Amino acid sequence: MGGGVVRGLTLDNPAGWLTGEDSISMSRDRAMKVSTVNRCVEVLSTSMAVLPVYIMNEATKERITNHQLGGVFWGRANEAMTTFDYQKLMMCNQLLRGNAYAWINRDPSSGAPRELIPLPPDYMSIQIDTAGHLWYLFLNPQTGKQTRLRPEDVLHYKAYSEDGIEGISVLRRASLTLDTSIAAQKYENSTWRHGGQPSGILTTDADLGKAKTFRTLPNGQKEEVDPKEQLRQSWERTYGGPDNAFRVAVLDVGLKYQPISMTNTDAQFVESNEVRVSDLCRFFGVPLHLAYAGKQSYESNEQNGIEYVTYTLLGYETQWGQEDSYKLLLPSQRAGNQRVKRELKVFLRGDTTAQAAWYKAMREVSGLNPDEIRGLEDMGKIPGGDKYYASWNYGPLDQWSELSAIRALGKAGAVAPEEGSEA
Repeated sequence: MGGGVVRGLTLDNPAGWLTGEDSISMSRDRAMKVSTVNRCVEVLSTSMAVLPVYIMNEATKERITNHQLGGVFWGRANEAMTTFDYQKLMMCNQLLRGNAYAWINRDPSSGAPRELIPLPPDYMSIQIDTAGHLWYLFLNPQTGKQTRLRPEDVLHYKAYSEDGIEGISVLRRASLTLDTSIAAQKYENSTWRHGGQPSGILTTDADLGKAKTFRTLPNGQKEEVDPKEQLRQSWERTYGGPDNAFRVAVLDVGLKYQPISMTNTDAQFVESNEVRVSDLCRFFGVPLHLAYAGKQSYESNEQNGIEYVTYTLLGYETQWGQEDSYKLLLPSQRAGNQRVKRELKVFLRGDTTAQAAWYKAMREVSGLNPDEIRGLEDMGKIPGGDKYYASWNYGPLDQWSELSAIRALGKAGAVAPEEGSEA
């Protein structure tokens, strides 16, 4: 396989170099049990999965409809996955694992991609050989066999990276916030399991330590029981848990109950939960209203949605588009200015009134023709719909000079009659 540096893993360490305390903090299963994390991952992965993919000629800005990549972009990414399922999985891997990999299964004769097969990030590593070339190593989890893949045959979407080679997951960067959130969930769960009541102490003037009690084990032997522990278990059995919440406690033998823990109000549980939600949303770049949090107005949510597209989705779309264009398009196609793009306008549509006003304005300035407007609304073309119009009471642009001359002559004729005609 040759020498070089391998950033990698073994079957004993499928998480790669994220081991020990970090791997515990970054546990995907634990993190996805936090509702905010779950929602942010769902929002981002679904957002990228629903974006329409198209091939565009950068020179002419025209979309290429009958392209050989249509099979993997508009049909099925592979035998087992629709394009939606594939893109959603890739985004989840990028967010939760820091890296998303897919092997490009090519046609041997043409080199064109036939399938895009996601590879488990936990079984991928990167090798830089002695000549400085980069290779991808895939460790088969069933056979233990390691396969070296050429970089041009592996799509690699990275999260935040400190070296440009491997990404760092959001979970790793947000580990402190996640640990705090998980600890708070455990505290809240414990509070409800114990009836929503604060813990406290049972006091008595009697010396319980001198009162010896015994219990009989299954083997017939007797075991001494700590009277304090016995009293604690009896109390929790009778008054603990949600089913026993607010039961009237009957205390005997001089026992007194004294609560000592802070209540939920004292802990400001609601306020601290909102802070945690905001922190996690910031890490993922998801607006609060998409995580079903916050109390923003409709206008504020609309603006936040635009910023979500501009400052979050646009970055992912640019990265994916550049990676797809370089590795999925053939060299001759890239030389012909072909590029892979994703349509972000699906998230920028306002209400129907605003949308109609935007279409009208774009048509009047020749920004869109009727067929393009209909295409954005998933409608078919119409006769003459490829014509662009502008004011002169809206005539076709390709006849602009002729119509302008006719209009000018018409105005002139209205002022000065032609020679030889009657006034």
